[in-house]
Amino acid sequence: MRIPRFSNFAHGETMAFGTMVTILFTWWLQGLGVSLGPLPTALLALPLGIAVTIGLILICDRWVYRYHRGQRAKPVIFLIASLGLMFIYNGLVRIIIGPGEQRFEDGQRFIITVREFREWSGLTEGLMLRSSQALTIVVTLIAVAALFWFLERTRTGKSMRAYSDNEDLALLSGIKPERVVLIAWVLAATLATLAGVLYGLDKGFSPINYFHLLLPIFAAAIVGGLGSPLGAVAGGFIVAFSEVLLTYAYRRFLSYLLPEPWMPEGLVQFLSTNYKFAISFVILVLVLLIRPTGIFRGKTI
Repeated sequence: MRIPRFSNFAHGETMAFGTMVTILFTWWLQGLGVSLGPLPTALLALPLGIAVTIGLILICDRWVYRYHRGQRAKPVIFLIASLGLMFIYNGLVRIIIGPGEQRFEDGQRFIITVREFREWSGLTEGLMLRSSQALTIVVTLIAVAALFWFLERTRTGKSMRAYSDNEDLALLSGIKPERVVLIAWVLAATLATLAGVLYGLDKGFSPINYFHLLLPIFAAAIVGGLGSPLGAVAGGFIVAFSEVLLTYAYRRFLSYLLPEPWMPEGLVQFLSTNYKFAISFVILVLVLLIRPTGIFRGKTI
């Protein structure tokens, strides 16, 4: 579903901004002694972070994008405008919270430690699960289900899909374009902040990390098919698993299958982790060359 009809280069920095605001509110709540027990305090600060991010996005839409929509500008104009906003968001985040790494403080609790898993299973290899990882799985499933329900079952969601498929026909049907665009930006800001906070809880917050996420995000959207929500989910899995499978060190895995004399030396990787983002780029190029519409036949690039 492509309502703004351009590639938003500022999406990664929107994630960074929303996460930064959530971190600031989290620190404030922690200073007041507010806690959710085993769950991260960031869950309480998340609605505030989403609200501030929505406000910023709507202000930028009113001051930047709305004028160009009125002029029926070409998509490349919107793309360049989003590139400018990307640098503005990035500078704003760095001025407010700094360029260094920040933490949510209580987002790294362990549900299962390596030692506990070994004692429980009797295996020599360990496994750990952090609360942030479990939370990411649960919240992502809920968010994806809620988004699909909204798009498929509600009148507003259906009007957004209609506007995305055929703008002129949607206008003739009485659908208000500015209202559809506003709701699209609200959804984009909400999901960007949610994704940014979940990523920050697990990996830590650093502005440069969210800039690096932009390429995998575009790769996932294009692989799945631009304009297809289901394609975005599928594309995300394809890109993520490709990065993991090609940069994973298989030496430990092979130690269970091969006798000691046959064990190869080194980490046994297809590619070094330094090439992780290059994998996204290669996938992106291959899809554009072989199947420009993506898996679910979205818009052609």
